[in-house]
Amino acid sequence: MSIESGAAPATARAWADFSMDGLSWDKQDGLLPAIVQDAATLRVLMLGYMNREALAQTLASGHVTFYSRSRQRLWTKGETSGNVLQLLAIEADCDGDTLLVQARPQGPTCHLGRDSCFEHAPDDFLAELDGLVARRERERPAGSYTTRLFEQGRRSIAQKVGEEGVETALAGVIEDDAALCGEAADLLYHLLVLLRARGLSLDDAVAVLKSRHGQPHRGSEPA
Repeated sequence: MSIESGAAPATARAWADFSMDGLSWDKQDGLLPAIVQDAATLRVLMLGYMNREALAQTLASGHVTFYSRSRQRLWTKGETSGNVLQLLAIEADCDGDTLLVQARPQGPTCHLGRDSCFEHAPDDFLAELDGLVARRERERPAGSYTTRLFEQGRRSIAQKVGEEGVETALAGVIEDDAALCGEAADLLYHLLVLLRARGLSLDDAVAVLKSRHGQPHRGSEPA
């Protein structure tokens, strides 16, 4: 996505209620540090600084924009490379002097070509794996096991999930920890493939879990 392509989709504007009122602009010469996370994996991508104008432009355009202290001007991440950060959510900390930005990166964030400016930043591996499955479904590289699964179709994938589910249950019964972990890993992987084959993702399943959290289940106490 290039800068010229316009603002982020309206459906992604989860920041519509974010208010600049109450932010502590006076602590650091009118600048607030902004920590940027990949919204899918929660990996920290970079740290930048925003003044009022940069934050206002970020909210208006849907593309993360900073204030460059060295160049003394606004700059939208990816304005040259096209590797923009599409804004998905933003919030301030309890003191109102730091921003947490969740974004969808449209390419490497680091100028060295890495996904993150923090080379060894931890992330959510399941979300990363879900993203890999999505790329396999889209690109269908030859020789990939995941590609072969997608080409066999949903029915075959669903059957594989059923088989892995049974094997996981059996491994749990025989009390073999290594076998159980191995089968559980296979089940999770094939479940991600099945979700993607139906046009869904891990996030969709997690959203259901979140909606159920704290709700009574079949007359029992909340989990």
